[in-house]
Amino acid sequence: MAKKMDDGFSAPDGLKKLGESISSVILGKEEVVRKMLVSMLARGHVLIDDVPGVGKTTLARALARSIDCSFRRIQFTSDLLPSDILGVKVYEPAAGEFKFMPGPIFHCVVLADEINRTTPRTQSALLEAMSENQVTIEGETISLPHPFMVIATENPIEHHGTYPLPDSQLDRFLMSVPVGYPSLEREREMLTRPRSGPATLDIPSVMGAEEIISWQQKVDSVRMGPEVADYLLEIVGRTRNRPGLRLGASPRGSLALRQACKANALLEGRDFVLPDDVKDMAVPVLAHRVVPAGAGPSGEKRRTAREAIEEIVDSTPAPL
Repeated sequence: MAKKMDDGFSAPDGLKKLGESISSVILGKEEVVRKMLVSMLARGHVLIDDVPGVGKTTLARALARSIDCSFRRIQFTSDLLPSDILGVKVYEPAAGEFKFMPGPIFHCVVLADEINRTTPRTQSALLEAMSENQVTIEGETISLPHPFMVIATENPIEHHGTYPLPDSQLDRFLMSVPVGYPSLEREREMLTRPRSGPATLDIPSVMGAEEIISWQQKVDSVRMGPEVADYLLEIVGRTRNRPGLRLGASPRGSLALRQACKANALLEGRDFVLPDDVKDMAVPVLAHRVVPAGAGPSGEKRRTAREAIEEIVDSTPAPL
């Protein structure tokens, strides 16, 4: 059932093809692509956090184009309003009633490009959509399509004209994934590739919405044994009493880590979770949910958080 991908992880054939499609335009980032697929299978949302120019938007577009479902990109700016995302009700004189005009959030894959360039008030418009797959407009609750995934890109807070994401917004993302610079070999390959337009325009759809939903449902049947669950809880618990962390991961973080581990197991062709799944998923799932103590630039605090989770994982004995 499973085949080995170039980055060393196994995947069922359909998911392998999806991963290869995305990796064809974002070179040398197979591990980042794998985390994107894990988030999609876990019905989660992804925050891609890194400096400009490393392929954040290309990565998000590649995933969206590889799936045969509706896609919309929202460019976040300082003057963007919540209604620009959710939609508005407009009065139609001929009908004598208000008609709802849906906003771009009503698509299966939504790219929130440079999400931290808009105000916290507008950022908060995504909270209900990301946590409950619905929005409320003037007292009316409207369901969003399935599958539904928000892929947000974020530049470091130190860049001019950006706003920090509130903790409540960060907590809605299943994972925070830095892209990083490519190796010189991969960057040389980029330079020698002929390009007549955006790389993602050439990507075919390799999986439909119904198949995505089917894979997501299979994640629910992946088993996590009590020993692995205790190991997961021990890691999360240590974030709450570790010196240097002002705020540890919440129970929502525990649930998110469990779901990511189950999705990672399925992506590797297993129906059970291993301690290695917890190790692999702990940093991307938990690092953006903890708050380091003391002041400092946001980028530095994010690095401190990632290092703290790595140290917790390394020092926590795994079950045999």
